[in-house]
Amino acid sequence: MFQGEGKRRLIDWLAIDSWIDSGLYNGLVRFKDWWSGYSSFFGRFEVKGFPRAINEVLCEALTLGTGGLLVVTAFALPAFEVAQGKMNLADEYSVTFLDRFGNEIGKRGLLRDDSVPLEEIPDHMIKATLSTEDRRFYDHFGVDIMGTFRAIAENARANDVVQGGSSLTQQLAKNMFLTPERSLSRKVKEAFIAVYLETHYTKPELLKLYFDRAYLGGGSYGVEAAAQFYFGKSIRDITLAEAAMLAGMFKAPTRYAPHINLAASRARANEVLTNMVQAGYYSEGQVYGARMNPAKIVERADTSTPDYFLDWAFEEVQRLMAAKQEHIVVARTTVDIGLQKAGDQALVETVKQYGRSRHFDQGSLVAMETDGAVRAMVGGLDYGESQFNRASHALRQPGSSFKPYVYLTALENGFAPNSVVSDGHVSCGRWSPKNYSGGFRGRMTLRTALAKSINTIAVKLSLQVGREKVLANLNKMGITHLKKTCSLALGDSGMTPLQHTGAYAVFASGGLDVRPYAVEEIRTLGGETVYNRDRDEPPRKQIFKREVVETLNTMLQAVVTEGTGKAAQLDYTNSVGKTGTSSAYRDAWFLGFTGQYVVGVWLGNDDFTPMARVTGGSFPAQTWHTFMVQAHDTDNIPPIPGLPLHPLQMAEQERMAAMTQNLGSDIGPAPAAPAESVKDMSPATRQILQSIADLLKDARELTPSQAPRPGRAEAPAIAVTPNLASASNGSTPPSAELPGPPPPSDPSVGSGNAAPPIP
Repeated sequence: MFQGEGKRRLIDWLAIDSWIDSGLYNGLVRFKDWWSGYSSFFGRFEVKGFPRAINEVLCEALTLGTGGLLVVTAFALPAFEVAQGKMNLADEYSVTFLDRFGNEIGKRGLLRDDSVPLEEIPDHMIKATLSTEDRRFYDHFGVDIMGTFRAIAENARANDVVQGGSSLTQQLAKNMFLTPERSLSRKVKEAFIAVYLETHYTKPELLKLYFDRAYLGGGSYGVEAAAQFYFGKSIRDITLAEAAMLAGMFKAPTRYAPHINLAASRARANEVLTNMVQAGYYSEGQVYGARMNPAKIVERADTSTPDYFLDWAFEEVQRLMAAKQEHIVVARTTVDIGLQKAGDQALVETVKQYGRSRHFDQGSLVAMETDGAVRAMVGGLDYGESQFNRASHALRQPGSSFKPYVYLTALENGFAPNSVVSDGHVSCGRWSPKNYSGGFRGRMTLRTALAKSINTIAVKLSLQVGREKVLANLNKMGITHLKKTCSLALGDSGMTPLQHTGAYAVFASGGLDVRPYAVEEIRTLGGETVYNRDRDEPPRKQIFKREVVETLNTMLQAVVTEGTGKAAQLDYTNSVGKTGTSSAYRDAWFLGFTGQYVVGVWLGNDDFTPMARVTGGSFPAQTWHTFMVQAHDTDNIPPIPGLPLHPLQMAEQERMAAMTQNLGSDIGPAPAAPAESVKDMSPATRQILQSIADLLKDARELTPSQAPRPGRAEAPAIAVTPNLASASNGSTPPSAELPGPPPPSDPSVGSGNAAPPIP
């Protein structure tokens, strides 16, 4: 029975196996038949020899082109979003800016109130622009393909950039929507937005926008403002020679601005006249008079404008006015033109004197009061050459200038300046920091570790107290974009100079909340106040305990007196700060403050190439010192939280107190004139006597804090707070020479595993 049942099961299994085998075989036969038919069909299209090679090339080109199109589209999508959000020009602002004393310093935005219609712009201005900037403007679709290839060929032949390939619409796209940075992604976005603009505007509208938006030097945006600035007349009334001079400045407004280099400007205007002849707009005889009688400009005593500051202030106005209906306004700002000139001069002198030999060509400087009021902002060396604001938009690694945030957190969590820590090996995962010296110094106090900028101790503190707490403190200061990394304590993430300086202002204010600001008040053209900082902003909060910040300030003073920042030491008031140098010498910083000003200085290169052993304790600290010497014009400088007054300040106050006391006793009370004699006096005599009485009263009431520091100019009477003596008259104070050889290098470099440079 069981044998019969086993045989039946065996037969069933054999049947299944046979079915599977036959199925596979039949499937293979059908596949062979299908493949044979498939091969026979496509065999008709087979190419051999030279046609096959062409076919392969075309296929590869199609594949690469499709992939490239996808990449380019990915680059352009964010730009399209920006462009779509700004297409409604009726929503744009027109802002007139005043300095802190109420003097007009510039304009930004769309000039709707005094803009000249395109029909009233002279024909020779339009022809001069098109012949020089874009001769095929009315023929292309936003991107001039032929012009681009022609420019590439000319630049390759000259082995230099001698001809630009951007169309007029591309330049407009950059001016309206993009930053001036030089990168491939920006060029791709620029091309796509140019096509986008061409589909939404007519050619005359695009040309009008270009005339209104182009920067032409001297703080002038648009041809109408430039004509008023350079020639003292409307664009409607300019001559052919003047039009050629203006058209020549579109390419490089600073290089060809006539108030800076008149000879270069006239030579460039002559090139524009030649372009007009070559383009067929004029004959040589028609431009002969303009060649023989070049344009003459209006003489101006002072043509400098705080353009980088104005760009940032314009961004602030747009933020503050986002929920309001007014778009043509006047904004009173925080900038002090005297301090702005001092900052420009200090930075430019440093780069010109040392930049070539030490391989750096850019820098930025931010100066603010301890409450965040920005008094000066230098976003680069030459605004006409590059409008990219490095002070407010460049994210650069702060290096060891980041360490005070770590030490602040440590002080909040039980550490003290005299706490002893060990400079030794420390690891975070597979990463280990190294000191600038390459070795370890053993046990030392926190004060010494910060003064000498010991990398290993900063990393140990961040790991011990918790990097989350460090980031939480930075969030309180308004810096929210940093990430938790092993090398956080060594400043491995980018920060803008404005953010960094604003965070140091928290230390200078004793732990109060600080947000850098540019605008004090905004009014309409009718005088209505739509924003007032004192009225509309919330009161400042104490975000850190004052005693903790005071302790940190005493440690930062040691950096200047005995550490890496000795070049920043001032002889008339206390100064504190911190040096910083990123890996491979790509960034060099000095951040510091007195009781009145907080200043941050950064030096480096836009393309992140290394400098020649430039550290934060060398040229940045020297530049900071040069600026501070010019910025403080009296001894009326408040003490830094946690530090006493400088001995010279105290001695000067005692001397002035003694002089005031002696002056009061010598003068005595002012005698009163008899009432009868006063009646008989003429009004002029009574006014003179009243003035004398007021002077005597002022002499008795003079306090030591109001006396100017010996050897420095007294601040003008119109100044609201002690400031540069040049603030009222716009004159540039004499610059202090930079100190001699740089001090010992900042040990904040060499924070990675690579061997640090040899001292």
